[in-house]
Formats: sequence, structure tokens, C-alpha cells
Amino acid sequence: MKKIVLTGFDLDFEDVYKVAYENYGVEISKEAYVRAEKSRKILDDYAEKDFPIYGYNRGVGWNKDKKVYGAYFEEYNRNLINAHCVAIDPESTTPEVRAMMLIRLNTALCGGTGMSVEILEHYKEFINRDIIPVVPRRGSMGQSDITSLSHIGLALIGEGDVDYKGKRTSAADALKNENLPKVKLGPKDGLSIVLSNAQSAALASLMMIELTNLLKISNAVYCLGLEGLKGLVDVLDEKANAMRGFEGQIKAAAECRHYLEGSYLFELEDERQLYDSLSFGDGFTVSGAVYDSAEYISHFLRKQLNSTDDNPCVIVDEERIVLASPNFEPMTWVTGIELLAINLSHLSKVCCQRTITIVNPEFSGLTRFLSPKEGEVIAFGTIQKAFVAMDAEIRSLANPSSMDVLPVAGAMEDHATNAVMVMDKVLKIIDNLRYIIGIEAIHYAQAIDLRKPSKLGKGTQLVYDLIRKDIPFLDADRCLTVDIKKAYNLIKSEELINALNKYCEDNQY
Repeated sequence: MKKIVLTGFDLDFEDVYKVAYENYGVEISKEAYVRAEKSRKILDDYAEKDFPIYGYNRGVGWNKDKKVYGAYFEEYNRNLINAHCVAIDPESTTPEVRAMMLIRLNTALCGGTGMSVEILEHYKEFINRDIIPVVPRRGSMGQSDITSLSHIGLALIGEGDVDYKGKRTSAADALKNENLPKVKLGPKDGLSIVLSNAQSAALASLMMIELTNLLKISNAVYCLGLEGLKGLVDVLDEKANAMRGFEGQIKAAAECRHYLEGSYLFELEDERQLYDSLSFGDGFTVSGAVYDSAEYISHFLRKQLNSTDDNPCVIVDEERIVLASPNFEPMTWVTGIELLAINLSHLSKVCCQRTITIVNPEFSGLTRFLSPKEGEVIAFGTIQKAFVAMDAEIRSLANPSSMDVLPVAGAMEDHATNAVMVMDKVLKIIDNLRYIIGIEAIHYAQAIDLRKPSKLGKGTQLVYDLIRKDIPFLDADRCLTVDIKKAYNLIKSEELINALNKYCEDNQY
């Protein structure tokens, strides 16, 4: 089993993806173990003096004033886990739960938690031995994913169900089969397990990989569309875009120039348009805006993965506890996700508009609806309704949700972010975009076949060939639902992105 080593401070999205989808295991660095043990000792030393500590020897939420006596530590923490198990179906996927456990383990290794080492070991062993708690997906308000992560805690104490080596069974049976003891909860352990943004952070981390792949594919398809349109490539000029100074725009333009290297478009000196419709003329700048919002999210989400989000917070190097910590607040990156959703809605719009434009003879100089025989073959007329409907869904999903909260827990918890809901919506947007970009790609391949350009770009040729591998030229009307699904699968699968990545690596981009 391939493994990554956790230190508490250098987890990245690629690591999360490997553990989630490629079944990488984990190890805990020696330094992280030492830090975790010291953190726990500081917490225990405070409690021995009967110092009131939230979630340790006092209750949580509205019950913060209720004392928890030492004789009842295990019972209280078991009750806390069970009482917080209120999440709602559908279930999270196995990769998502693996990512949640990984992120919660790494943030606990920062030293701010004071979680018992036994529990840290169980997180590690659950990942490595493929014991995946059943975690309902909905119910978190996004101010720590308490209602969902408690179901992981349930499995740690041998209750509830798990997916064990691919089969559904009880947590108790899985632990017994692996000769692992049920976790005995000590003071604050219950709160340490549930008080984390690990669910929303897991979804966000996996989304970042999906987003990166989608943007590369979208830019490559856009370039194929420029070739189908016989569009203007002056807009991609390196110096002109550099003068603007927007990093995402510069990145997208460079990517497009690379995909179009060798294209016939650069040879049309006497046939250049003065300007294309804006969805073509500056469509790549919309991808640039998405890149910029993704860069913002990446910056703060990496901090989320590699810092404590606990309350109270142990300061290991000063051997003290901050008794009231705000570090469970994820708003900085959650609202960044909402900005991303808005930008993705703009991307959807320009993709749809380009697809509408390419079938208009006044813009493309090709046949109406890219028909091979106008008047006989309807071709790509009705298909517009499908991608416009998908775009309407995206527009609805892009509406911000982080403000839609009510006070709970006796008004103690009167602010939240709905982080998981925000993530679910942007993941749905990305999936809808796979359909929209797939349909866009079908149109552009048809336009290429009708126009018969002398040569395509080195990158766009790859895209064209993979489209035509499964979706033939539309020479007569057929059920396009089949083609749409094939195009969606191509966009979603690793085949196209792997081909593009290999092209970029081979050509030193």
C-alpha cells in the first residue's frame, strides 16, 4: 500500500485525492505524535486543577454551564457522539468519507486539539484497513460539520454501520475482525471528533482537482471552437494579455496558445475578422476569472487542511489553552466557493452562447444548425433546449447560500455558513458543465468536419480525435441523447485530461 506521511502542516489537495480515490494509506510522523501527546497532557494538566474547560469538564453549546464530573467522562462523551448523530441521507460516498477522516486526522495533528493518541491511531487504522463509516451527507450548518462527523465517532466506539472492504457491516464486527478495540472516550474526545470542518473541507479539496481538470478541458474545447468558427486568435496575444495583468487571464491565454500551436488560424493573415462575438472573442478571460477565484480558494483551503479548527485551542509551544477559540469559522474560503459558483455560471453562459453562435451561418459561414444537408437534416436545432436547461440549473445553483441560517442551541450558535450545502451546489454546477462542455465539443467537431481546415492545433487535434473516436459525424438525424452521454463521459473520464496533460508535459508547457 502506498502511503502519505502526515505532519499536520503539509497536506495538499492531491494527497486528499490519492487517499480518497486511489486508496493510499497514511502514516503519522514522529514529530506529529510527540506534538499530539504533549497537547493532550496540557489539556489534562489544566483539568486536574478543576479549571473549567468547554467540552472537557463542562458541557457544550447551551449546556456550557453544566459541569461534567470525572466519573462520567466516558458516558458523557458517548452521549455527546450519539446526540449529535442527526445527519440526513443521502449517504456520503466512500471517497468522501476517507477524505473526511484524513483531514480530521491531519488537523488534529497540528496540536490544537488535545485528542487522545488512541483516537488518532484509530483514524489512521480506519483509513489503512478500509473501515469506512456510513456518514449521511446532509445536516451540517457549516460551522463545524458536527452532525455528520459524529457518525465517524459512532463507528470509532463500535456503534453504527461501516463499509468494510467494500461490504456493509456493523462497526462492531469490523473492529472485531481487524482485532481493533472500540475506542474508549476520555474527556473532550467527543467534542474533538465532531468539532471540525472536515466534511466541507473534504468536498472542497476533491472539488479542486475536478475543477482544475474541467478548466483545462474547457479551454481546449474552446480552442477547437475557434478553429470551427475560423475565429480570431489575436485575442490570445501574450503581450496584450500581460499588459492587462490579471493572472487567471494570462494563464488561460497561454494555455489556449499552447493547445492551438500549429493551427491554421495563425496563417489567416488576409482573412482575419476584426472581432468575434464576445463569447468567442474573450471567452478565455471567463476561464481566467474562474482560475483567479480558484487561486483564492486554494490559498485559504490549504490553510484549512493544515491548521487547527478546534475550540478550545491548545497552544503547545506555550503550554497553555485558549479557552474560547473562533477557529471553527470557515467563512473565508466558503464565500470564496460561492464566488467560484458565480464565475462558473458565467463560464456556463459563454459555453452555451458559443454553441448557439456556431450554428448561426451569419457568424460561422457554415450551414444552419451545422446540418450536412440543409432542409433534409435538422441536426443541432433542438439540442439547444437541453444545454440551456442545464445552464438554467446552474444559474439557480449559483445563488449564495452562506447567509441562509437560523440561530440554534439556545441562540448560542447564531451564525453559520452552510458550507456543505455550498459545496454540494458547486459540485452539481461542475457536473452540469460536463454536459454543457460535452455538447459544445460535439458541435465543434461537426463544424471542423464541415469546414475542413488544413490543420488543427496540436492540442485541439487530440480533442477532436477523442470526440470522433466514439461520436461520429452527424450525417443524418439520430438520437442525440446517446451522443450527449458519450460526450459527458469523455469530459468526466480521465482519458481526455490525461491526453491533454501528457501533451503539455511532452511539449514542456
